[in-house]
Amino acid sequence: MATESKEKKVKTPAKPRAPRAKKAPEAVTPSRLRIKVKAYEHKVLDSSVRQILDTALRYDAKVAGPIPLPTEIKKYTVNRSTFIYKNAREQFEMRIHKRLIDILDPSSKVIEALTNLSLPSGVTIDVKMM
Repeated sequence: MATESKEKKVKTPAKPRAPRAKKAPEAVTPSRLRIKVKAYEHKVLDSSVRQILDTALRYDAKVAGPIPLPTEIKKYTVNRSTFIYKNAREQFEMRIHKRLIDILDPSSKVIEALTNLSLPSGVTIDVKMM
């Protein structure tokens, strides 16, 4: 009988890696601010857009817009009476006017001035940093 020697493979411990140097988070200024402004009344909307543009241009920011977006119209149809006269109906609609403003290469002063801006009630603002 031939005796075969069984060799055991010994795992060598893995070499410890040097910890990676973590980069400190930098204060990254966005390359573009995209501001969407919505309101039910177009006069209030235009005045608030003008206020945003004046604030941005006061700090020498490049501005693209205001770009009018399509008006969103929500229509509702209701019966005039409660029980009979199904053919007598009333229609109502809500119009949501929208504008788009792009501020290119905003500085920190522009961003701070826009956050401190007080606008009339009924105006909704969505800001995206791109």
